[in-house]
Amino acid sequence: MRKMIMAALAASAMVPAVLVPVAAQAQSAREVRDSERDLRRDQRDLRQAQRYGDRHDVREARRDVRESRQELREDWRDYRRSNRDAFRRPAYQGPRGYAYRPVAVGYRFQPTYYGNRYWVNDYARYRLPHPGRGARWVRYGNDVVLVNMRTGRVLRVYNGFFW
Repeated sequence: MRKMIMAALAASAMVPAVLVPVAAQAQSAREVRDSERDLRRDQRDLRQAQRYGDRHDVREARRDVRESRQELREDWRDYRRSNRDAFRRPAYQGPRGYAYRPVAVGYRFQPTYYGNRYWVNDYARYRLPHPGRGARWVRYGNDVVLVNMRTGRVLRVYNGFFW
């Protein structure tokens, strides 16, 4: 048994270092997708428990949803940590008179702050959810903000998103 373990370790040492990060990245992205799927399943189970179950079923389903959300956050953080270069962007230059102030959901941006110059077009690369109709992911300082393009209202905020 010991010889087999030593042979496996020796074989893994011969794998080029270039292949390891690619495999780790693919595994991490797959884990995030699996966690998203599990979360959707648990949310569906919660809706079904609220419709047809008793209090115990609803409480258990809520706990499952909470645990799935936590796992998804952890998988996303692991992905972000292993792909640090993807989250490095050039320094942010806001519109004239720009001064950073933290924003929250419901805040209303002026149109110059969410113009096409600030759009995050490749949101899937950053594992951001699909923005939906009439909304866009916008860079604001080192934050990423989901903005309703018609009203300028903030729908979701990820603070400290970029390094």
